[in-house]
Amino acid sequence: MQHAQSKRRGALQRQLAVLAATPLLIGSVLAQTPAPPPPAAPAPAASAPGNAQRIEITGGRTTDTDQRRMSTAAKIVIGREDIEKYGDATLGEVLRRLPGVSTPGAPGRGGPPRMRGLGGGFTQILIDGQRVPPGFSLDSLTPEQLERIEILRAPTAETGARAIAGTINIITRDGFRRRLNEVRIGTGYENGKVGGGLFWSHNDGDEKLTYNLNAGLFKRNNRSESRSRTVDENLDTGTVVQDQSSTSVQDDHRVGLNFNARLQWRLSETGDALVLMPNLFISDGGSKRNGLTTGNPLFDATYNQSDNTFSNARLMTQWRKRLGDTRLELNANLGGFASDGSSIRRDLLAGALRPVADDTNKTRENSGNFTIKATRLLGTAPAAEHSLVYGGEFEIVQRDETRTSRIDGVAQLGEFGDELKAKTLRTAAYIQDEWNLSPKWAVHAGLRWEGIRTQGTGQGGTRPENSSSVATPLVHLLWKPNPARREQVRMSFTRSYRSPETAQLIARPSVNSRYPVAGPNVPTAPDSAGNPNLKPELANGIDIAYERYFDGGGLLSANLFARRIDNLMRNVTALETVSWSPVQRYVSRRQNIGQAMTYGLELEAKYRLDQLIKDALRVEMRHNVSVYRSRVDGIPGPDNRLDQQAPWLANFGADYRLRGMPLTLGGTVGLTGGYDSRLALDRSTSTDRKRVIDVFGLWTFSPAVGLRLLASNLAPQDYETGSVFTAARTDIAPNPTPTLRETQRSVQASDTNWQLRLELKL
Repeated sequence: MQHAQSKRRGALQRQLAVLAATPLLIGSVLAQTPAPPPPAAPAPAASAPGNAQRIEITGGRTTDTDQRRMSTAAKIVIGREDIEKYGDATLGEVLRRLPGVSTPGAPGRGGPPRMRGLGGGFTQILIDGQRVPPGFSLDSLTPEQLERIEILRAPTAETGARAIAGTINIITRDGFRRRLNEVRIGTGYENGKVGGGLFWSHNDGDEKLTYNLNAGLFKRNNRSESRSRTVDENLDTGTVVQDQSSTSVQDDHRVGLNFNARLQWRLSETGDALVLMPNLFISDGGSKRNGLTTGNPLFDATYNQSDNTFSNARLMTQWRKRLGDTRLELNANLGGFASDGSSIRRDLLAGALRPVADDTNKTRENSGNFTIKATRLLGTAPAAEHSLVYGGEFEIVQRDETRTSRIDGVAQLGEFGDELKAKTLRTAAYIQDEWNLSPKWAVHAGLRWEGIRTQGTGQGGTRPENSSSVATPLVHLLWKPNPARREQVRMSFTRSYRSPETAQLIARPSVNSRYPVAGPNVPTAPDSAGNPNLKPELANGIDIAYERYFDGGGLLSANLFARRIDNLMRNVTALETVSWSPVQRYVSRRQNIGQAMTYGLELEAKYRLDQLIKDALRVEMRHNVSVYRSRVDGIPGPDNRLDQQAPWLANFGADYRLRGMPLTLGGTVGLTGGYDSRLALDRSTSTDRKRVIDVFGLWTFSPAVGLRLLASNLAPQDYETGSVFTAARTDIAPNPTPTLRETQRSVQASDTNWQLRLELKL
């Protein structure tokens, strides 16, 4: 497998060299014609260039490209036009096309967005500049509810430093005085399953109040098919201990309702305002899975069924007040979510029922987040704009979880009880100085301190607790060699971190359902538990970027970055003497394992074809290519990369409105490189390359009526993953069994998702 991967990697690297050169060749051609001086942009009324919050403009609204160009801290701005270009049904479909953003899993089945190929927790997600509340799902937002998306590659003191990979800031839509109703009615088809949705957006207002209301109702049905093979080999004798093959079919269904509103009252002519943003998301769904297995002595057929409901409600409140040269902003974010689920697993051997595993869980989590921010203008001249931003944050999260795990009616963790409570307190303070020193230079410097304390309580008498604090200095520089030209260089020197999740710190043990607690398990099927001694990961980083903006729109960007990570966290499986079993069990816990290094190059180009070729069609072109490398100290190579980091990502997109016809066509090809990862001396994984092709056609009957056809994941491919684990099995105490090597390969099929949508503006 490694030889095949190496051969494939060589071919992909040669292809990538060609792809990576494309934006640079485009830039070199365009650079032959000097760009004229940019038009004078309106000055922000109450927001500094590096601010990731909503920008208020006096006398007009800047374009997305201008917002990006004027920001001292590097950020990419994706506006309303680009968000609605494909008519996506979910926010995840929008995010996976953006520069440097990827989603895990099979093509068309993305999970939470990730930046720079790094795994979960490295990317910070914000909504309107505030951290996403615990338990909040991005599925509760639809593209119709978004005004723009900002991608910050390096953290700032104001937006927060829990962003080793970067930050995605999702800005919800503003209300405006012109009344407008938008209705989108759609249906979808994938692998024999039909779904659909109805989405409504309404804007209105008067002199004092402007508001935006959004609501959506959807039904999603999916079918996924997979197959896998697991081979256990005794390395001492070279004999195959077990050769197991499995096939499975899983049907998922979900019905959901979401509601989002933004109500803004204008309190004075100087910009004082009160904003309320309520949000409600409710969903109900489940799955059924049937599997057949050969070569397993424990079972040859299996059936799983799960059902769950989820609800999330939150209210964000913002009050803005101008006091002379200082603008004061108070934010309160109150919310909570409830999740109820149950699952049952039945295994059969030769038609006889094996032990039945059932699990029920109920989770309730409430949170409150309060922030205060002050922005003081120290200079207002266009060439020497200067502001000081400072503030503080306080957040409290209370989580109550009830879970019962049984095998044939016997509780597996009786001594720990069924209940677990956890409370997290987070406080932060920051200050940052944003200063346009001259027409050529701007600086954005800040310092942030943040402390987190997590405590858990349970019926087992344990009270795990974890406290940590981090101070993060941050500096961003913007240099314009010639202010008359649209060229600039950015430099960022930052410190960022990733804090452990609550479940990683104080999680109650979870027993592997295939191996009851009365006996041993195996290293490839460990139990899991929390580790209250975890420390946050710390990263010192540098970013250097070159940007060129073209007359009439478009840009070319190249960004180099590097991060040195300390206290890297990774799951470690070890044989432990545990209180929930009379014999030793293999347990997987999150551990700090040492240091790691990651670095990369990110290229981006956005332009019209007629800017490159005279008299060519006005085709809008969008390309981005990213190359990533990483190395974990203490783990021998090759392939000792950070877990789940792909070696490269690329997206190539174009769209064009046909002349003389009300038809717009477009598409994107997204590519992700395959890779091997050595997670430890005895464990490695492999992930296949991924390709996703999306195309759309929009027929505009009138400015108020359009019909859109979208094919997501056209020409689908199977998605393969694998793992190799080598260990001396000590599960039969006190005498260990011979050394075992287990090789596993899984293949998941993917399908094209077809969507037809009627779009109305009333």
